[in-house]
Amino acid sequence: MTNPEAMAGRDVIDVLTADHREVEALFVELESRQGAPEHRRQLVDVVIAELVRHSVAEEAYVYPAARKALPDGDRIADHEISEHADAERTMKDLESVDPSDPRFDQLLTHLTSTIRHHVQDEETDLFPRLRAACAHEELVELADKVTAAKRIAPTRPHPAAPDRPPANKLLAPGAGLVDRMRDALSGRPTSMAELREKQRH
Repeated sequence: MTNPEAMAGRDVIDVLTADHREVEALFVELESRQGAPEHRRQLVDVVIAELVRHSVAEEAYVYPAARKALPDGDRIADHEISEHADAERTMKDLESVDPSDPRFDQLLTHLTSTIRHHVQDEETDLFPRLRAACAHEELVELADKVTAAKRIAPTRPHPAAPDRPPANKLLAPGAGLVDRMRDALSGRPTSMAELREKQRH
């Protein structure tokens, strides 16, 4: 069955940019320091899940496309992957820190600045160049693959996991399944829709 996003002609850049806006809105809410510590913990859990899914999908499909399509694609992909690794280590630390601990805001600040820098890199350099170098059909097909990858991707950071194909494509669905089981058992929200649902009950 064709993905509705792909049918609407949205390409992979549209999908990834929408992810960036969603995460930025969560960062802004967290920076306002409003809400009970439990709410801030849940917001961070959603941020982590969104970022992990996004990173896994980029590493599986977008960076390999950049390596193929751009003359300096290897350099760009390696740089983006190293930024993902830095963010993932920070998320791993943040996962176990209580919101009332001063380290919570320190780690969150580091994560926010790492991700904002990464987003700016992608949106001002990688994305426009990919759009120029690849056929529209290819970018729409990549949107389909990225959307499908996000559905089965892990929702928790795994800093030691492989970040290049083919190993990452083989291992991510298994890790994703385990993560989703843990999330369900612990009641951890992994999207804004889930978080809003929890708040209603």
